[in-house]
Amino acid sequence: MKKLTNDFGNIIADNQNSLSAGAKGPLLLQDYLLLEKLAHQNRERIPERTVHAKGSAAYGELKITADLSAYTKAKVFQKGEITPLLLRFSTVAGEAGAADAERDVRGFAIKFYTKEGNWDLVGNNTPTFFIRDAYKFPDFIHTQKRDPRNHLRSNNAAWDFWTLCPESLHQVTILMSDRGIPASYRHMHGFGSHTYSFINNKNERFWVKFHFKTQQGIKNLTNQEAADIIAKDRESHQRDLYNAIENKDFPKWKVQVQILPEKDAEKLGFNPFDLTKVWPHSIVPLMDIGEMVLNKNPENYFNEVEQAAFSPSNIVPGIGFSPDKMLQARIFSYPDAHRYRIGTNYHLLPVNRARSEVNTYNVAGAMNSDTYKNGPAYYEPNSYDESPKEDQNYLEPDLALDGVAKRYAPLDDDFYTQPRALFNLMNKSQKNQLFENIAASMEGVDAKIIDRALAHFEKICPTYASGVKKALGK
Repeated sequence: MKKLTNDFGNIIADNQNSLSAGAKGPLLLQDYLLLEKLAHQNRERIPERTVHAKGSAAYGELKITADLSAYTKAKVFQKGEITPLLLRFSTVAGEAGAADAERDVRGFAIKFYTKEGNWDLVGNNTPTFFIRDAYKFPDFIHTQKRDPRNHLRSNNAAWDFWTLCPESLHQVTILMSDRGIPASYRHMHGFGSHTYSFINNKNERFWVKFHFKTQQGIKNLTNQEAADIIAKDRESHQRDLYNAIENKDFPKWKVQVQILPEKDAEKLGFNPFDLTKVWPHSIVPLMDIGEMVLNKNPENYFNEVEQAAFSPSNIVPGIGFSPDKMLQARIFSYPDAHRYRIGTNYHLLPVNRARSEVNTYNVAGAMNSDTYKNGPAYYEPNSYDESPKEDQNYLEPDLALDGVAKRYAPLDDDFYTQPRALFNLMNKSQKNQLFENIAASMEGVDAKIIDRALAHFEKICPTYASGVKKALGK
């Protein structure tokens, strides 16, 4: 039988009764085991994520089957390469105790443990987002959270923001469509959403978008089906994912990319870095490049899921950023959130730690358990050959910029073309679900905001507006 110990290996003789002065107490301060247990319990919760608080995760691998060497030198994308990964799914708006089967965007964040360091791809189950400038992000998230006066979620706030920021119409149409409530994490697509860079051995840049298409098939829930599930099981997605992997029914996704040479960016006819728009497949076709599979559940949810930290700032040679304003801001905000939530040295936690060699001069800070191995120099530049040095062979190609620095308005105000194209792809049943879902989400919304929404829907398509109006009983 294993002997019970405390966190430092001290054997515990009695784990049922605290140490007291007499049978009736009081307690003694020398009962260090009692103090340790209570102090640890007080610290068992770290601040939950501001967004994406409720999540599930699993380990797996990415296998590349196509030759992408003409586009990127990243080892993770060389033909035949197999890379271990952690994929965390989540809802966005709800807190850690929210139900899984709510109408919400789903997070789709992947940490690839590559041979050149960690590469994190932080995306969603939608190819677009509600806004295209992170300046609006805190305000947008406030509308998805609770009203500080009554601590209730507010449909009025959500629709007020959306109708005053019509770039959100594309994403709102996706959210309110039949795909707004996935039946499980296994039965939905994933997207890198942002535009990223591929860089090849010739130091040429290509713009790229990442797609993950579920091989389990798309399955979704209606509002009523979701309500029935939530009444019985608030962890329906977590249960489904965990059980599928435990039963060796490993979920798989086909991996695809859209690649656009840097010089061809203008072919799209709009800003290629606008997160509220998709790249038409007719202009930039999808390329099949491999497969992703999830095949192992975490053993400790807190250690491996709650403390998992993803950031688009984690890139590897051959993969880079783009001028996408949302991506640019997330490069800062994600690691900053992790430093606040988990601690300065969150990168040393096993789930976040790179599996490649790490040589850094960041050696201090709370909870730093790393072994210092840089030799005589603890700074850079230095004169010692055995100490890590910069390598300018890994510089990225120059990115041409123009214009003066100011607060630029978006390059276009076309809020309707892409939502119209999406609406026209829907069949009659899907359109009716869209109308009913929007009407349901407008419960309690001020009449002036509903009228503003209907005016936007009219510009997308008169049928869109009339369908929502009928569902509202107007």
